[in-house]
Amino acid sequence: MRLGLQVPSFTWSGPPSSLGPTFARIARAADASGMDSFWVMDHFFQIEMVGPPENEMLEGYSALAFAAAITERIKLGTMVTGVTYRHPGLLIKTVTTLDVLSGGRAYLGIGAAWNEQEHLGLGVPFPPMSERFERLEEAVRLAQQMWQGDESAFEGEHYQLQRPLNSPQALSRPHPPILIGGTGEKKTLRMVAQYADACNIFEMGRDGVSHKLDVLKAHCERLGRDYAEIEKTTLGRVALSRDGANGTSTVNQAVERFAELASLGIDEALVSMPNVADEASFELVAELVTQLKPIVPAGR
Repeated sequence: MRLGLQVPSFTWSGPPSSLGPTFARIARAADASGMDSFWVMDHFFQIEMVGPPENEMLEGYSALAFAAAITERIKLGTMVTGVTYRHPGLLIKTVTTLDVLSGGRAYLGIGAAWNEQEHLGLGVPFPPMSERFERLEEAVRLAQQMWQGDESAFEGEHYQLQRPLNSPQALSRPHPPILIGGTGEKKTLRMVAQYADACNIFEMGRDGVSHKLDVLKAHCERLGRDYAEIEKTTLGRVALSRDGANGTSTVNQAVERFAELASLGIDEALVSMPNVADEASFELVAELVTQLKPIVPAGR
């Protein structure tokens, strides 16, 4: 069982000039602790579940490139890129660049996009949901084609590329993992089964997670996809302490929580940490990572 870190907020104490050093310290601490992966949201305004839109929000791929340069082993991705934010040919080129410069550590985290406020605010077209899912499907098909080195013209309903050249190619083999985020049962999880290397669903209790995985498994069976090939991840929140006081968890309590997810088949728990900018937040993370390592997810 693996543990990854998501950083959803950049609103920390200190002036804007402290954002870079603080973010660097967090990325290095996650890398040194043995965490498997490091994620930032791909948003341009802060989302309402985290804070007001005016709160600081760094552009995702610039932030990951910065993190790549100061870390050594941790994997890097967005949780997740809205398909509407960037033309998919340019997005795939961006993720390829991150993969090459990081030594093969990039994910392509992608979804159908939902935050209309930032689209309207920055003048980014926000098509209806059905069209966004059509665009998502074309984008992941294009990613597979470009990472196979296939330069033949791509003719989709929404995207047409005369020569989808991608040079240099990604270092990850067979390509950077494609993670589709979301829990929609008819479209999102079907696309995971058909195209993705990984999925991400919210921690929603044992029954909720189990149900979503059952839906994914059913799509795999219908499409002839090996369910075991897909990396299953969850997204939650954890605050560690030695005594478990004030809404925090001890390492043992966190191990029990993530072991239960592993028993359902979850390979990696991605978590945000409320006081992540405080160096003390990472004091117990390495211990948690060590205790989770021997836990084998169901189906592995």
